[in-house]
Amino acid sequence: MLSAEHRAIVSATVPILEQGGEALTRHFYPILFRDYPQVKPYFNQTHQADGAQPRALANAVLMYAKNIDRLEALGPLVNQIVAKHVALNILPEHYPMVGASLLQAIREVLGAEVATDAVIDAWGAAYGQLADILTGVEARAYEALKAAPGGWNGLRRFIVAAKRRESDEITTFVFRPEDGQAVADFQPGQYIGLRAIVDGVDQRRNYSLSAAPNGQTYQISVKREAGGAMSNHLHDAVNEGDVVELLPPSGVFTLAPHDSRPIVFISGGVGITPTLAMLPAALASGRPVHFIHAARHGGVHAFRNHVDELAARHPQLRRHYVYAEDRGQGAGGAPDAVGLLDSDKLAAWLPASRDVDAYFLGPQPFMKAVKHALRELGVPESQTRYEFFGPAAALE
Repeated sequence: MLSAEHRAIVSATVPILEQGGEALTRHFYPILFRDYPQVKPYFNQTHQADGAQPRALANAVLMYAKNIDRLEALGPLVNQIVAKHVALNILPEHYPMVGASLLQAIREVLGAEVATDAVIDAWGAAYGQLADILTGVEARAYEALKAAPGGWNGLRRFIVAAKRRESDEITTFVFRPEDGQAVADFQPGQYIGLRAIVDGVDQRRNYSLSAAPNGQTYQISVKREAGGAMSNHLHDAVNEGDVVELLPPSGVFTLAPHDSRPIVFISGGVGITPTLAMLPAALASGRPVHFIHAARHGGVHAFRNHVDELAARHPQLRRHYVYAEDRGQGAGGAPDAVGLLDSDKLAAWLPASRDVDAYFLGPQPFMKAVKHALRELGVPESQTRYEFFGPAAALE
């Protein structure tokens, strides 16, 4: 039970977390993986190495401490965490492992003078409350997924029905269920979890669904990442006819309902993938759609022909492409501009009215630039949406 005294102590630790939260979480993960190696497959080790996962956890812990007296403010963060957990099949038995490791990290990083028994007791109670909130919401999500037509819980076997090269770096995989039954519907913009054994190591990753729902198959499009264990495994070792294990669709980066506002999609690199599932739904709404995509050059620009074909059939769709490098006109044609996507290009390509729903996704520097540009150009921040692994502050 979280008492008033516990809340006061947790709130008092906010300045400490603001200054050293990332150091705390960086210390936490080695403890977790040492004492509970069974949870390691649930964590992307690339994100461990580049600091993205510790930063994300530090942000979540800080936001929880800041809002300990008004947990309703955590709604969007809770929904995002739950979606990620569901796509990886995080279960109630994992929470005590994380809690024990977090409390040990607090003791070791903050030291006995700061991390007194009272502080540890308060954070233990606070973590217990947060775990109860998350497991409760996750339980309802798992129940809903299992009850849905074509739905399931846990891992389900799928056959690779197709494998297609989309660009120099991106390959598409189409999966159909091995049991021949239907698959659960999903909201365009969501992702699925994929499990594979890579060099003897259990790995799990989330990948955006890159085609509209059809009730029979799922499609993902994966960029080969330098040093990426799963992406290289998929590109090099997974072929048509092979079997993979998938977790049900999840995610909160989805289209918001509105009657008439124009929709703007802004993507960089492989960030294009969820927009491919969102485009058909956006076009079906009858609303104007502006599609803006940035790529390093034509050789890595995936799905250009697909988007161009949609534009030929739907006059409401306007598309613009910008390449960072000018390598001559590729098979898909020349870009609209060369250089980085900036405020000037966005100003020229956005609708005259800034009353739009904007969705953007891509590498962190790209997203940071887009977020700032949209704000500068007068797009209401409440009408901008993005999917980002890490603390939102990193985009400020």
